[in-house]
Amino acid sequence: MHPLLKHGSLGYFWWFILVAHLYTSSSVQYGSSGKRLEDWSLDSQLLLSDSSQSSSTTHTEVVDSVSCEDLGGVGSFNTTCLIKSNLSLNSDLHVYGTGNLEILRHVSVICAVEGCTVKFNLSGNVKVGHHASIIAGSVVFSAANLTMDYDSTINTTSLGGLPPSQTSGTPFGYDGAGGGHGGRGASCVKSNKTSNWGGDVYAWSSLAEPWSYGSKGSGSSAKTPYGGNGGGRVKLLVSDTLYINGSVISEGGIGGSNNGGGSGGSIFVHAVKLKGYGTISAAGGTGWGGGGGGRISLDCYSIQEDVKVTVHGGLSIGCPGNAGAAGTYFNADLLSLRVGNDNITTETETPLLDFPTRPLWSHVFVENNAKVLVPLLWTRVQVRGQISLYCGGSIIFGLSDFPVSEFELVAEELLMSDSTIKVFGAFRVAVKMLLMWNSQILIDGGGNTVVTASVLEVRNLVVLRQNSSISSNANLGVYGQGLLRLTAHGDAIKAQRLSLSLFYNITVGHGSLLQAPLDDDASRNKVTQTLCESRTCPMDLITPPDDCHVNYTLSFSIQICRVEDLLVSGLVKGSIIHIHRARTVIIDTDGLMTSSELGCSEGIGKGNYSSGAGSGAGHGGRGGSGYYNGRMSNGGNKYGNADLPCELGSGAEGPDHSYGDAVGGGMIVMGSIQWPLLKLDLYGSLSANGQSFAKATRNANGSLIGGVGGGSGGTILLFLQELMLAENSSLSVLGGNGGPRGGGGGGGGRVHFHWSKIDFGDEYTPVASIGGSINNSGGVGNDRGLYGEKGTTTGKKCPKGLYGTFCRECPIGTYKDTAGSDEHLCIPCSLDLLPSRAEFIHMRGGVTKPSCPYKCISDKYRMPNCYTPLEELVYTFGGPWPFAIVLSCVLVLLALLLNTLRIKCVGSGSYNSEASIEHHSHHHFPYLLSLSEVRGTKLEESQSHVHRIYFMGPNTFREPWHLPYSPPNAIIEIVYEDAFNRFIDEINSVAAYDWWEGSVHSILSVLAYPCAWSWKQWRRRSKVHRLQEFVKSEYDHSCLRSCRSRALYKGMKVGAAPDLMVAHIDFFLGGDEKRVDMVSIIQKRFPMCIIFGGDGSYMSPYNVHSDALLTNLIGQHVPATVWNRLVAGLNAQLRLVRHGSIRSHLVPVINWINSHANPQLEFHGVKVELGWFQATASGYYQLGILVVVGDYPLQNLDQSEVLDRSNSETPRINVACARSTIKQSQQSLPYIGHALPIKKITGGINGGLINDTTLTSLDFRRDFLFPLSLLLHNTRPIGRQETLQLLITIMLSTDLFVTLLTLLQFYWISLGAFLSILLVLPLSLLSPFPAGLNALFSKEPRKASLARVYALWNATSLSNIAVAFIYGICHYGFSSFQPPDKENSWNIRREDDKWWLLPTILLLIKIIQARFVDWHIANLEIQDYSLFCPDADAFWAHEGGS
Repeated sequence: MHPLLKHGSLGYFWWFILVAHLYTSSSVQYGSSGKRLEDWSLDSQLLLSDSSQSSSTTHTEVVDSVSCEDLGGVGSFNTTCLIKSNLSLNSDLHVYGTGNLEILRHVSVICAVEGCTVKFNLSGNVKVGHHASIIAGSVVFSAANLTMDYDSTINTTSLGGLPPSQTSGTPFGYDGAGGGHGGRGASCVKSNKTSNWGGDVYAWSSLAEPWSYGSKGSGSSAKTPYGGNGGGRVKLLVSDTLYINGSVISEGGIGGSNNGGGSGGSIFVHAVKLKGYGTISAAGGTGWGGGGGGRISLDCYSIQEDVKVTVHGGLSIGCPGNAGAAGTYFNADLLSLRVGNDNITTETETPLLDFPTRPLWSHVFVENNAKVLVPLLWTRVQVRGQISLYCGGSIIFGLSDFPVSEFELVAEELLMSDSTIKVFGAFRVAVKMLLMWNSQILIDGGGNTVVTASVLEVRNLVVLRQNSSISSNANLGVYGQGLLRLTAHGDAIKAQRLSLSLFYNITVGHGSLLQAPLDDDASRNKVTQTLCESRTCPMDLITPPDDCHVNYTLSFSIQICRVEDLLVSGLVKGSIIHIHRARTVIIDTDGLMTSSELGCSEGIGKGNYSSGAGSGAGHGGRGGSGYYNGRMSNGGNKYGNADLPCELGSGAEGPDHSYGDAVGGGMIVMGSIQWPLLKLDLYGSLSANGQSFAKATRNANGSLIGGVGGGSGGTILLFLQELMLAENSSLSVLGGNGGPRGGGGGGGGRVHFHWSKIDFGDEYTPVASIGGSINNSGGVGNDRGLYGEKGTTTGKKCPKGLYGTFCRECPIGTYKDTAGSDEHLCIPCSLDLLPSRAEFIHMRGGVTKPSCPYKCISDKYRMPNCYTPLEELVYTFGGPWPFAIVLSCVLVLLALLLNTLRIKCVGSGSYNSEASIEHHSHHHFPYLLSLSEVRGTKLEESQSHVHRIYFMGPNTFREPWHLPYSPPNAIIEIVYEDAFNRFIDEINSVAAYDWWEGSVHSILSVLAYPCAWSWKQWRRRSKVHRLQEFVKSEYDHSCLRSCRSRALYKGMKVGAAPDLMVAHIDFFLGGDEKRVDMVSIIQKRFPMCIIFGGDGSYMSPYNVHSDALLTNLIGQHVPATVWNRLVAGLNAQLRLVRHGSIRSHLVPVINWINSHANPQLEFHGVKVELGWFQATASGYYQLGILVVVGDYPLQNLDQSEVLDRSNSETPRINVACARSTIKQSQQSLPYIGHALPIKKITGGINGGLINDTTLTSLDFRRDFLFPLSLLLHNTRPIGRQETLQLLITIMLSTDLFVTLLTLLQFYWISLGAFLSILLVLPLSLLSPFPAGLNALFSKEPRKASLARVYALWNATSLSNIAVAFIYGICHYGFSSFQPPDKENSWNIRREDDKWWLLPTILLLIKIIQARFVDWHIANLEIQDYSLFCPDADAFWAHEGGS
């Protein structure tokens, strides 16, 4: 009994029996073959000899029966057998059982006999322990599960038996070549030209279940005829799981340094699951020539990738770079073949013979420097999945000596990485995807026209990357339905003739290449020969066939057919490039499509070489003549049709063929008549230039001779719909330059654009956008050689309205009514039909009739005459003059209607010339009645009147009225001084204005000055009422000494002039004073100072306001009629005085006083003098007259008396302040030579007399409104009031209409101009009309004041006119400096050069209107014209009327 059975437990034993029974009673299927385990079981019995001790090696012989104990094991093959001792066999061993088998650690089963077979056919599990090994010629395991522990081995290396008969696995001779099996053995013999391998392959038919021995390598001599033995055989049949953590080896034997290595054997594995980290190897053996790899087939449903499978060829010692060829590794479950050489370099192929068609293999992998050969003629390599070549793998189709066959490769995908496919013959590929990475497909047609064209049909995707290329020296077609992409530098497709068709997109990346023919002249001549010798146009280029098949009888060298989009960023190079039935072609910035220097070597227009002078070839232009040593060679002739060119450029011949020729340009044709190209976008270059002959030409003795001429440019024929030539792009058919020493330049080629669809009229779209260059120049002649003539650039004839090569629209202002492309067919349009403010405009599709369309130069003008609305209105009436006449009539009728309505509403404007000016002076301002008169003045008031104190200041918001401190001498006796000073404080505070009143006035002064004036008058009137109420009701009169005056509040009264410029306080006696005091007080009334109202402005002229009190006081000395006449006459003179020119205007007043007033008054003992009074700190002073009664010595007082003589009087608190104020005021006015001590004689009013001597030193100031005084000033009356009012009505209506027309005109200039003129200043432009109507339709006493407001609005509106002029000058002045539009340079008419007309007319109307209003106001205010009588007697003759 086995020791295990002696010492093991009984339960353990029965467990093994149960498992064995389960495995033997059931059938197990595996792999894809569906065979049962019993198919591989053997019925033979094992015969074993007697065995020795278990610890020693057991030698066995075949006997009739064998047991586990016979093998030195423990147990039974029907239960469990444990082999624990080494076995050394000398014959076959067959073990059969239904149990389990375990070969323990470090146990070896060895049968070191070539071809010796060891078979274990068990129904249970088999385990090979650590470092255990099974060595034999053939090893077969059949089990449910097989486990090989780490470092365990099944090894048949170099123990192979005889290979199948009639095979050539063992090489002949004694070259030390390796044996062949799955791959050929290597041969290191260099001179062997018939075969460069050793042993050949065999057993291709049993690729799925290999069971052949490897072959021996050849020896080096007859003594050693063989090298290393071939590998043995291994078959592992496992119904479930195979664990390989050791190694299964069937490698060829080592041949040594002189003999060839043996080839690998066969390994077949069948299991459901293959797991582990072990190795399966059928590699060739190392020798002088390495042996070929064997064959491995794995029929497993699941294979763990960690299991290493290798079938590489053996290393060659004699030629290290040529190891044995790789064997085959076949996955029988997936039906895939893998040929890999584990990156061992070899030049020896692994032939693949016929491929099965039922079932088709799934994949073929050639990798790791393996070389595969498909040697059979007309072989079809077809798989269901991928054919992949990786890491130096290569496939060779056919034999290099017989490139006459045709090979097919059919798969889903062809994937290549760092690999090569070589084809000798024709190659047809049908795949869905072709991906190449640093790989090449090389097709050698052998130059035999019998060989059909190679066709690569890739339905979805073709991508070449990292220097990948497809090359053929015969015809090549690449078909597809998806994308063809040459990615980057080094990627190329080259052929003798190349056809790319049916792709959706073709991309030629940066640095990549499409080329046909190849670079040699023979290839080029083969393609171009028939065209170079023919003068007829090849119809297959004009109307090519639709099938897009490769046909060497066609004219193209590169055909791109039925491709949606072509993107060229690299190089497309060919003699005849034909792009047919494509949609768009884009040549990128770095892209180049060229047929330059690929045309004819000679051709129809070839350049000649005669007497050492070489002339340039001709084509579109004649070639330049060559010149050498005084001899001239004429250039080649022109040929071809410029309107449909289809010829190659011609070459220029040299002295003989050894020097070479200058080749002409080729031909590029895009589209066809039937299928034009949709769009060509050119960012790079498109060229068909002739060759320039640069090298010097020498004769036989080495001396230089005349140079060869340049080749002529080729042809670029474009049938297309749209062209875009980007900036810096180029399209050229240049002639080549002549060679050194007098070579003539080649003629330029021909370019023709055959537009397929030229829309015209409203449907026109440009067919071309040209930003780059189109060059058809001839080549440059060298030395004295002549330049080649320029070629031709033509286009299809353009329809009406379009011209030129690119059928552009005729220039603006021209028309074309005939078909053709000549620029001169565009005829200039007539300018007589063009309005002055119009310019010709672009019309889509060009103009086809002599009447060119135009538009106004601005949208504010209206078609068809380009008039503004104003001009349309004017020309509706026949033009400016008829319109002016009609408008004048309308204005006159309107004025008559208004005048009639005014007379009916207001009454006649005639006035009684005898009426007193005094009456008018009280009413020429609205509501400016003397407030003292409103209160009434009684006669007894004049008798009790003591003194009148005038307020100082102009009564403005900045300087309001105020009274000086310290009572005058005239009232010092009737007032208390302290109480009086307190009264001054109170009344000055009442007279002051609030800050907001001045702010409103400032704002209105900016926005609307007439409103500001009305506001100021309103606030002045309110201030006077406030002062009167304060003195009358609020103040207690405590400053008066009279008890009666304090009790009755009648000692003081406030009064003001009608213009509110002068106010005063009258002091009266109370009646309870002493009689003596009353007499002395009354005697101090004279000399009396009467201050003028007004300020010398247009709105407030100077005037003397003589109220009833003043008249009664003066009437005590002068009759009232005389005084009233004097006042009226003086006011008539004063109203003409303007403050801004006061020095010159006071002279007539002084003269009038001396000539008219004083001579009459002196008769009554009274005299008046003109003077200035009450100067303030700001420099403001008031004018007035000094009335002197009796013989008062006015002219005998010296200067010192001007000063205040009240210093000797009792000091008062506020006297110093008053004196300083007076002194400052007097310092602002130069002292007068014969001044009057007015302050003394008037009771405290400071000032000085004005006469001819002192007038020049009179100071005055001009405010910002002074320029208006040039337009508005008071004048003398002129009479004819009704006529004047009618004229004013006419001018007022005219003003309104012209204003509206002006606004309308500037509105059509711009809305900004309209708003600026209307709102700067606001309301000023339109207010004169309502103000004028208000003045005309008003009644006395407000008529004159409203007329002045009307005049003020009229003057204010001049600012709006100034804005109109400024805007017009800026707008039209700047526009005149702008350069005219280039497209309308023939029309330099100004937009509008009469914009100033209406503003000028409006300005004149307002000036005339202002003068009429001045006269109207004078007529209203001065109704007695005798007041201006220069004769004093005549003046006083009307005294009674006054």
